[in-house]
Amino acid sequence: MAGMTGRIGADIRALRKARGITLQALCQAVGRSVGWLSQVERGMAEPSVRDLGLIADRLGVSISLFFRSASQCPEEQGIVLRNDERVPIGSRESGLIEELLSPSLSGSFEMIRSVFEPGADSGGPRRPRGRENGGFVISGRLTLEIDGAAFKLGPGDSFQFVDAEYAWRNATDERVVVIWVVSPPVY
Repeated sequence: MAGMTGRIGADIRALRKARGITLQALCQAVGRSVGWLSQVERGMAEPSVRDLGLIADRLGVSISLFFRSASQCPEEQGIVLRNDERVPIGSRESGLIEELLSPSLSGSFEMIRSVFEPGADSGGPRRPRGRENGGFVISGRLTLEIDGAAFKLGPGDSFQFVDAEYAWRNATDERVVVIWVVSPPVY
């Protein structure tokens, strides 16, 4: 479990930092001490399922994200993420289902498989938050708006932008699949 605990701690740290949440703020939300959380993030203490649930809620992720590669051999954890270990984020009702493809959240970027349902829309522009985004359209047609300029993208098209407001919509009757890269990680 030590390898698993270390990976969970590294994921918690990466998510906390990506969201600009201090150790103190996360500890307050969980009802634990800064020393305890610091030990969890360094893989020296093991959080309970209850603690992980509270941490996941505060970080805006599903608790299952922390267990995405629990059944893997220790040599693969944090390095390889198998297809059947990916955790869906979102729902068909929201119009966007994402799967984290990155085996670790502690790197400088993350990879996400995004599936946009027919008619899905971002609901307006998203703030840039100091991130670099890039992607590759696997299938379908997606309209991506970057700083007010609209781009109609299809299979094989790619994009990249830094610190820009963006919005997306799938105005077609078919699903769109995009491999998205974000730096620094958001999940």
